[in-house]
Amino acid sequence: MNTTLPLSRPSTLLRRHLLKLHRRFCVEPNPQPLTPPQDDEQKITQAVQLLLETPHPEWTSSQPLQSLLFSSPPLPPRFILKITRSLPSYRQAFDFFKHLRQNSPFLDTQVLSHSFQALLEQAGRGPDAASRLPELYRASKEWEVPLTVNAAALLIRYFGRLQMVDNSILVFDELDPSLKNTHVRNVLFDVLLRDGRVDSALNVLDEMLQPLSEIPPNDVTGDIVFYALTKAGRKGRALSDEEFIKLVLQFGKHSVFPKTNWLAQLVSSLCRRGKLIQAWDFLHELLTLGAPLESSLFNVLLSGLGRRGEIKRMNVVLAEMKEYDIRPDVVTLGILINQLCKLRRVDNAMEVFNKMCEGTESDGVSVGVDIVILNTLIDGLCKVGEQEEGLHFMERMKSTKGFVPNTVTYNCLIDGFCKVGEIERGIELFERMKEEGVSPNTITVNTLVDGMCRHGRINSALEFFRDMQGKGEKGNAVTYTTLITAFSNADNFGKVVDLFDEMLTSGCSADAVVYYSLISGFCRAGRMDDAGNVYSKLKAAGFHPDIVCYNSLISGFCKKRKIDKAYEIVKDMEEAGVKPDIVTFNTLIAYFCKVGDFTLALRVMKQMTREGFTPTVTTYGALIHGYCLNGKLDDARKIFDDMSSTAKIPPNTVIYNILIESMCKVNDVKVALSLMDDMKTKGVKPNTATYNAMLKGLKENHLLEEAFILMDSMIENNCRPNYVTMEILTGWLSTVGESEKLKSFVQGHKVSALTA
Repeated sequence: MNTTLPLSRPSTLLRRHLLKLHRRFCVEPNPQPLTPPQDDEQKITQAVQLLLETPHPEWTSSQPLQSLLFSSPPLPPRFILKITRSLPSYRQAFDFFKHLRQNSPFLDTQVLSHSFQALLEQAGRGPDAASRLPELYRASKEWEVPLTVNAAALLIRYFGRLQMVDNSILVFDELDPSLKNTHVRNVLFDVLLRDGRVDSALNVLDEMLQPLSEIPPNDVTGDIVFYALTKAGRKGRALSDEEFIKLVLQFGKHSVFPKTNWLAQLVSSLCRRGKLIQAWDFLHELLTLGAPLESSLFNVLLSGLGRRGEIKRMNVVLAEMKEYDIRPDVVTLGILINQLCKLRRVDNAMEVFNKMCEGTESDGVSVGVDIVILNTLIDGLCKVGEQEEGLHFMERMKSTKGFVPNTVTYNCLIDGFCKVGEIERGIELFERMKEEGVSPNTITVNTLVDGMCRHGRINSALEFFRDMQGKGEKGNAVTYTTLITAFSNADNFGKVVDLFDEMLTSGCSADAVVYYSLISGFCRAGRMDDAGNVYSKLKAAGFHPDIVCYNSLISGFCKKRKIDKAYEIVKDMEEAGVKPDIVTFNTLIAYFCKVGDFTLALRVMKQMTREGFTPTVTTYGALIHGYCLNGKLDDARKIFDDMSSTAKIPPNTVIYNILIESMCKVNDVKVALSLMDDMKTKGVKPNTATYNAMLKGLKENHLLEEAFILMDSMIENNCRPNYVTMEILTGWLSTVGESEKLKSFVQGHKVSALTA
């Protein structure tokens, strides 16, 4: 198994560094004007002051103002922009722009364009922006004032903010192609994507993403597009994984890559949908494009591969990471070790761990080992039954690495020993962790309680829990559920009721599993009053019984012949929207057959078929058993024949036993023997109950030779006699002087060959 960790290569790191420098110092599409020298700033301040001090109608006649604005050489456009921008109101800025237009013969067109840009800024910030901006845009075309790049961007952005996106598109469409640079397009993308117009944005973007595009995207383009497309709750349609991958790779060909968290969303989505190969191919293509990928992206892919158990592919990913100088971190190695442990390949996990600890600058990367990885390995060893090795590993890490075990460490070890029944070792570790100052928690208590209960030490489990309660550890619903289930299985329902009441009064919220366990236990024990009480509490607690819970109650009430109660449960089921299943129908059919109400039994059977359920061998068995109990053997035989011929359901041993026993009870031994022959023909194996019923019938009819043949058949079929068999045969064979044959039969020898 290849587990060598990657080592960085200077050439790739240098390439990435140069790429970052290129992006940092690339020319902005609309660089801000340089700060004017001090004397220039004074001219701007002086111009603004004159404009504010001089009434608007007197601007033209103000010699100082005219000289300053229309001096020779003329003021640069950026001066005019700053003057317009510095005026305190839109109205004053508009008047100033008109004043400049009136003197346009003396001004460069660019001067007007820059003043108009500042005028747009003033209008966009005002309360009347929605009416002023469209008017100004129309006026600019009438006045033949060309827009600057920044003015175009401002209009597009302002219209977008005002929810006038069609105006933003109109401005862009009517722009001179020379102005449709990357910056302007970025603003348009932002407006379109915020408004949910994904396809329109992609159409504009498509021209930029062409391989030889003269207007390539930049990092700002990427940030706008990928932020908008990955934002939760955004407007517009979602891109498919394939569309997103194509878009990322197109950007990548221009050395523009999404941020790591956006890429992680895409890789996670692919992995969740089982598209692991596609996720890997995508990352591989990004690597070939020179994307500066981080280990966290590969951690997502490794987790997905690990869940599928594809360890070989995980190794391939690690090798690729090494080739492209992507250093694994502690999470990377933790994922690999965790997945190996989950697959019970702890030896491979230990191999990875050892290489991680031994890594040097010459053969890999030494990654710091954390407590999570160490606990994962200890838990993995315990899960495969190597708890002793897990304990030794903990000791070795303490002495060589200064590892300080925590509560999780001890919980893993205690669980390992308890699982194999070494409860005393688990208790020893429990005492040891307290001596070392490691505090046990509820999981520690639950682990020991569960281990004791699983291995029959229920009273010890309860005693241990009581001791922990005295020390402040109250336990939780899991603790009580474990104890309740254990005492329920041991039919100690007094303890069950006490623990259940204690759990509710202690503030532990019982979950549905606790209620189901209690109801099942009470029904099994025939304590239907208690079962009904718990059922009422379950509903009061807001839980909804499942079909298994309903069936337990219906079966319990039927066994107690409380059919009215059973009907109440069926009614509750219907009101709760839970449909009866085949078990529900079979339970009711069996009840009606036992009490001899075959009309109702057949009616339930018809309803069952209407609900889409096919009668099973259990259904037919209930009918046959009912007919036999009520002495209707002919009807029982008819059902038996129908299930084989019409329903094509082969009878099982239980059904044969019911018929054989019933035939023997009416001394129809010949039919009973024929049924045993039929079993042999159909490959249905008889059991001890079959032979006991048949031997009892033969005894009643004094058919000794047939009994000997049957005893030989028991030996041939490895069907051991029980106390019922011996009770039938002992008195009979002793009376007729065949005690030797009985002795031979008990020893497992054939008896028909012996001389009487």
